[in-house]
Amino acid sequence: MRFKYLIFCTYLFFSWIGFAQQIPSKKVVKNSKLSNYLTKEVKEKLAEKGVISDAQLAAYLREKFSERYFYDWKNFEDRFNNYKEIYPENEAGHTDRALDHISKYNANTYWVLPFNYLNGSPVNAYALRHLARQHKMVDIAYYYNYQGKDAQYLNYFINQMKSLNTALHNGEYEKIEDGNGVYEAFRSGYRVLNWLQIHNMFLGEADYTDEAQLRTIATLLQHASYLFERNQEFHAGNHQTRGLSALAMVSILLRDFEGTDVWYKHAMKLLEEHLSKEINDDGFQFERSLHYHMSDIGNYYYVYQLAKISAIKVDEFWENKLKSLFTTLANIAYPDKSAPVLQDDTDNPWAEKNDISGALTLGYLLFEDPSIGYFANTHVESKMYWYLNKKQLQLLTAIQKQKPTIKSVEFPTTGYYIQRDGWEANNAMMIISAGLDAHKPDHQHGDMLGVQAMANQKVVLPNYQVRYSLKDYGFFKNSMVKNVALVDDELQGKQYTSNQGGSGFGKFKELPNPKVIAWNTNKDFDLFVGSHDGFENVGVNYTRQVINIKNDFWIVKDNFKASEEHNFKQVWQGHYSFENQPNLVRATFDDASGSDIFQLRKVDKAESGGTRGKQWAILSKKASKFNFITAIYPYKGYSNRINELDDAPNLKGWNLNNINFNLDGNDVVSLSKKQSHFIFGVKKLIYKSVIITFSEEADIYIVLNEDEVDLQLIGLTAQEISISNSEGEYAENIEFNKVLKMKL
Repeated sequence: MRFKYLIFCTYLFFSWIGFAQQIPSKKVVKNSKLSNYLTKEVKEKLAEKGVISDAQLAAYLREKFSERYFYDWKNFEDRFNNYKEIYPENEAGHTDRALDHISKYNANTYWVLPFNYLNGSPVNAYALRHLARQHKMVDIAYYYNYQGKDAQYLNYFINQMKSLNTALHNGEYEKIEDGNGVYEAFRSGYRVLNWLQIHNMFLGEADYTDEAQLRTIATLLQHASYLFERNQEFHAGNHQTRGLSALAMVSILLRDFEGTDVWYKHAMKLLEEHLSKEINDDGFQFERSLHYHMSDIGNYYYVYQLAKISAIKVDEFWENKLKSLFTTLANIAYPDKSAPVLQDDTDNPWAEKNDISGALTLGYLLFEDPSIGYFANTHVESKMYWYLNKKQLQLLTAIQKQKPTIKSVEFPTTGYYIQRDGWEANNAMMIISAGLDAHKPDHQHGDMLGVQAMANQKVVLPNYQVRYSLKDYGFFKNSMVKNVALVDDELQGKQYTSNQGGSGFGKFKELPNPKVIAWNTNKDFDLFVGSHDGFENVGVNYTRQVINIKNDFWIVKDNFKASEEHNFKQVWQGHYSFENQPNLVRATFDDASGSDIFQLRKVDKAESGGTRGKQWAILSKKASKFNFITAIYPYKGYSNRINELDDAPNLKGWNLNNINFNLDGNDVVSLSKKQSHFIFGVKKLIYKSVIITFSEEADIYIVLNEDEVDLQLIGLTAQEISISNSEGEYAENIEFNKVLKMKL
């Protein structure tokens, strides 16, 4: 019995030891107990002279931060002075944001709704979420340094952190289940990232006492424990990724504590699963938004950089996937090195481009690839300045740049298709959106088969950035502010709903499903053909063809087919004039360049719409079956426009409906330039001894040589054709991406 009792006591003792070493998730360990959670090796090292004091532990952890963080806090003063020289304009912004935060919240604030700002007005869900992220607390840390190190601002940080810890212990905080959870992975992870930065900024300050430093360490450990506990299984999306990134960072920086090795392995395992499942095999982040793509770069970068600093080996898969995020940005860029606006891009509401130079500068510093360096700046974004080491900062003084060689390119898994003429400043580029993530389409807009385009350094067909908190966010998320085709009053996005927490973000329950029929690039043109089912609910079949005639202009052909009459529409973003409408509308820019939208088949009318300083043209045709054939025609200079006074205008040498052989069809449209011809809606073609008969009306590209006819399909379906020529009569199957050669 006594032996069993000893075994039981031994079991309890080791169970208690194990429990003591398990950092709690629902309470912050007291400073006096913090050393109990150190690893055996660190305990032995620090306990050589007896009991581990708070001062001794704080000093040890300061030294470890000096070795492990992105930069050595001992050099903060030099870093900050350099920061002020490089980013002198930032002081005003940091000051405004710091004072805004302080004017709204007491240091000892509430963390559960409802409560009021200091001015008495109610705090809404959107504001609470941003309070939980603590991003303006970083501005307060800057303000502390700008203001001659006035201790009240350092203490504001300490006390606001304490108020959250008190709220945690009392259960008086927004829970995850209510939609605005303060400890939800994204908000908690963002907060950890910000607090780590602040902690490192303050480590050399006398006012940041040992007690305060250990309180921050204990709070970060509690956050990590909670993130570990609540993120055991994979959940799609950037929210969990942000939390796992924070968990990995804490486990690297504070690996002196028991169990952090388990956190690290778990975080890296799940992050690798996110990399595998959420970075598509074509290199694009699965939510299809550039901002979420770049946000993921940050999530992975922080972990990768800290691991490198600590000489912790990271799997090669990690490195390859991380690099693909940067090369994707380069491949999707406009010729002016900016990028299109894709889905929920939210930095600058109504902006028509994305600045990707900061992200690609970071990519260059990581991988030193000159093709990424082509897009890099001689300085990083001010936020990222604090996450670079000395060697990386020195690399900025001699960036190797190599102009990209990739032109037209597809991202077939994500569903982006890019038609690009080249990388000279005035070159043209168009991007087509033809994807829908099956698992998390939350950030998707109603832009299926929509296009954006740049030419002559102007965004000639724009899309617009959004902001969740704006009342018309749902409108800007939908089809009226996209370059798409519509039917009647149908928009692509249906059943828009705001999120559970009421912060402004919302999503569509129903969006069209795309199908890519063809993608082909060659020396003469790029071809995209696709369809979606967004109008099947009103009995309309729809497809779109986009043809980039290299170095000239685009043809967009929208095909509608129904059993009864509908109002078919094209929507084109831009500020257009309508003097020659409905078949020609024109946008003109400040340098006399412009973009004409010219209908090769007559339409009924052109109308304009607009809001928030943005405008668009709506071209429409009432019919049961109709095909818009539209030239998107950018030009530079008055004399290079489509001549609206000409009955048969010349389009950069392409003649409209002026062909020297016989065509048969219901409403054939042709564009001819020397021996090359784009022909739409042809049923039968006769040229010299060659007679080609199509089983149904076809869209083709044909080149007439001295002794041969080369034919390519640019329409909707492969089909069998009958041919009569000098070799006799025979049948051929014509398919996409295949050139059919026929002897004369």
